[in-house]
Amino acid sequence: MLCALSSFPIPQSPNRNQIHHVKSQSSETLKIDLLRSFSSPFELRQVHAQIVKTNAPLSILPLTRVGLVCAFTPSFHYAQQIFECVEKQKPETFVWNSCLKALAEGDSPIDAIMLFYRLRQYDVCPDTFICSSVLRACLNLLDLSNGRILHGVVEKLGFRSNLYLQNMIVHLYASCGEMAEARLLFEKMPQRDVVTWNIMIAQLIKQGDHEGAYDLFSWMPERNVRSWTSMIAGYVQCGKAKEAIHLFAKMEEAGVKCNEVTVVAVLAACADLGALDLGMRIHEYSNQHGFKRNVRISNTLIDMYVKCGCLEEACRVFEEMEERTVVSWSAMIGGLAMHGRAEEALRIFSDMSQVGIEPNGVTFIGLLHACSHMGLINEGRRFFASMTRDYGIIPQIEHYGCMVDLLSRAGLLREAHEFILNMPMKPNGVVWGALLGACRVHKNVEMAEEAIKHLLALDPLNDGYYVVLSNIYAEAGRWEDTARVRKFMKDRQVKKTPGWSSITVDGVVHEFVAGEESHPDTEQIFQRWEELLEEMRLKGYVPNTSVVLLDIEEGEKVKFVSRHSEKLALVFGLMNTPAGTPIRIMKNLRICEDCHSAFKLISAIVNREIVVRDRNRFHCFNDNSCSCRDYW
Repeated sequence: MLCALSSFPIPQSPNRNQIHHVKSQSSETLKIDLLRSFSSPFELRQVHAQIVKTNAPLSILPLTRVGLVCAFTPSFHYAQQIFECVEKQKPETFVWNSCLKALAEGDSPIDAIMLFYRLRQYDVCPDTFICSSVLRACLNLLDLSNGRILHGVVEKLGFRSNLYLQNMIVHLYASCGEMAEARLLFEKMPQRDVVTWNIMIAQLIKQGDHEGAYDLFSWMPERNVRSWTSMIAGYVQCGKAKEAIHLFAKMEEAGVKCNEVTVVAVLAACADLGALDLGMRIHEYSNQHGFKRNVRISNTLIDMYVKCGCLEEACRVFEEMEERTVVSWSAMIGGLAMHGRAEEALRIFSDMSQVGIEPNGVTFIGLLHACSHMGLINEGRRFFASMTRDYGIIPQIEHYGCMVDLLSRAGLLREAHEFILNMPMKPNGVVWGALLGACRVHKNVEMAEEAIKHLLALDPLNDGYYVVLSNIYAEAGRWEDTARVRKFMKDRQVKKTPGWSSITVDGVVHEFVAGEESHPDTEQIFQRWEELLEEMRLKGYVPNTSVVLLDIEEGEKVKFVSRHSEKLALVFGLMNTPAGTPIRIMKNLRICEDCHSAFKLISAIVNREIVVRDRNRFHCFNDNSCSCRDYW
């Protein structure tokens, strides 16, 4: 192959105006004006002609662009001639790999695979770099068929010892769901590094095999921050926040420093558990290490503080954000809604609109929740209509569920029922469950029986629905029906979820179950409760035994109601935290009417803020009042 400049074919009729312009410029100007302009082999030949005529060096041609322009045309060999002349010290595979890399990471990775086959047609022998670029394209496309071919090429060319390529091949098989093959390759690899192990762990987590992932994690000879973060995030995603926090503690013991992804995962676990102390420590760590500008971390901090009952801290994080996304605004709206501050949630939405941030479906879930928790019926209707009319957002089943909840809570049970029947999609258990829950509040047995008929078909093993119906019957004095529901549960082996509450003291989470007497401080807790009870009675408190839906003696009902898990957690908190500090309790079920009344009184007696997160929302008790305004 000739490398003299004159050996390249020059177009017969180049653009004369362009030639005149080029002659009056230096080669540097030529480089700027023309080298970026050619987009076809014909235009490339014109630029080449000007290079020859101006005695500019051929090396000023952008070789990757030359390759991309000629790759899928009959001028492929022409590009090879240019490469040979310019890159005498480097093989042409160097340039072709640049082309493959650009295509693999671009908008059309399939072109990288097509170029690979084109290279094979022109007897260009792939090296490890070419193989890695094409494997990257296969990975981006999840193209296992071509990936298998590349795997064969790697084996045939003797690249088995290349750890980078082997890791990519394992990653490809695993990402395409072929975990058995990935595991086989993993086991047969002559050497592995931490990346190899991380790939397998991450993919097992994606497949939902958290036990398998942890087994591999346990056997790792070396772990880096990514290893720990993958496992922590995996536990959070599958609802195992306790395990995530426990693993994070081990990570700290091992001396591994968090990165920004770890911070997000641990904060999410703190939000699930209500682990405020750890969440605040991670917040401080984040600020110290320059993560304050990370929007995702700030968004997760808002969520964490909201779910831990520290709404003011969430607001502070929101106000200090230099950049806010729709997620930031939506998190703040949803948080205010959960805490019963509907007016502020609507004001935040107004501010959001003024700065030009378009809401999404999550934003409207927060707005509808705000309206539901405060009984803002007309506002809720307007927001629901506005979704499609003003923003083109098609309501999903979650939005319909919010509307049913809004109407039901307000006592508009017939309208809520009609709304359900007219939904464009099939109602799920959450929708019918919202109606059932309101039937208990408004003591509507007939509508409850209609709701339960659908719920038994949709979710027959959900104990909550049976319990609510049983309670509705009990409140109506229909004890035979109550017994029938409980027998039905027993026959179907549906067990009632026990009520539990947790409180964190000095970084340790303490859990209490309703009626529990096994806690080491039980005797002191009961004694302190009796002291509180005396003060409450002086202020007019009478135990609301109607919440005890069992056909037992009144004295037993009083004892039963005094053993509710949130009361035990509250007394424990009062005994073990400094005077004046807030008490924060997490509860798995809805707070009962008696506990709600008692907590209002106790907040005034002990002069403390008491925050309870139940299944539906937050109740912030202060000075004999609650943030829900007794509407829950």
